[in-house]
Amino acid sequence: MPRTRANGIEIEYEIAGPADGIPMLFINGFGSQMTSWPPQFYEALAAKGIRSIRFDNRDVGLGQKWHGIIPDPATVLADMRAGQKPDIPYTLSDMATDAAALLTALGIDTAHIAGCSMGGMIAQLVALEHPQKCRSLISIFSTTGDPSLPQSSPEARAALSAPAPATDRATVVAHSLKGRQAYCSTRWPFDHAFWADLAGKNYDRMFYPEGTSRQMAAIMASPPRTERLKALTLPTLVMHGTSDMLLRVECGRHTAECIPGSQYHEIEGWGHDMPLQAIPEVTDTITAFIKRAEAKRPSKAAAE
Repeated sequence: MPRTRANGIEIEYEIAGPADGIPMLFINGFGSQMTSWPPQFYEALAAKGIRSIRFDNRDVGLGQKWHGIIPDPATVLADMRAGQKPDIPYTLSDMATDAAALLTALGIDTAHIAGCSMGGMIAQLVALEHPQKCRSLISIFSTTGDPSLPQSSPEARAALSAPAPATDRATVVAHSLKGRQAYCSTRWPFDHAFWADLAGKNYDRMFYPEGTSRQMAAIMASPPRTERLKALTLPTLVMHGTSDMLLRVECGRHTAECIPGSQYHEIEGWGHDMPLQAIPEVTDTITAFIKRAEAKRPSKAAAE
């Protein structure tokens, strides 16, 4: 996969889809590499004329690392409650700048900005802080960060935070599968073989659990986006599932309520994952939204 420098850091990325396709930047979630979603998702988008750009966030996969800096969650929370800036290496806003700068480095003036989970939080910040790079916002099972929203289930919270009991491949893969089942979709059977294969490939590509502590600190140090999103004027699609136990469905509904004129699409039985059976509905919804947004954009000639 190619690599470039943007926002002062090294970023590993991949582009898929037709060369003249509509550009969409996809931002992955907490602790997940750009290879963490099924390749069939990007293949389906490409077949519909979408040119997807994905990349490894800071501290995950083959992205740049901040080795040895381990933030203390209690201290981060205490600083936030005291109205002080936490001593952490980066924030979600820095990660949003990475995303915007990557587009610039690749010579892409604007793109539709999509993200799932933490990636959706980052995508929201790209839309808020780098609107000149955005054609639209697509927030997938994410949240505004509003503290009034329902919390994750205890099982899902533990799955997200508990480290694997050992670092060998088999143990890490088994731990990943156990965690996924705490917040997976309930509408379709859990495909153990598929997810075990993907988890193993991601382990082989890069196993770096240390980076999640810094990504979590970045999430914790980010204030709610509730009020800021109310001023967003970009075309916006919000997608969420009723079976999401990690970021409850109320988080998606609230995100859509905050953004004026947003489109909300809820999928019954969808969890905090991307099973193969969900790909057709998810990609159909995304591409239909993108093409409507494209149809409303001023032509290049008119803009000039």
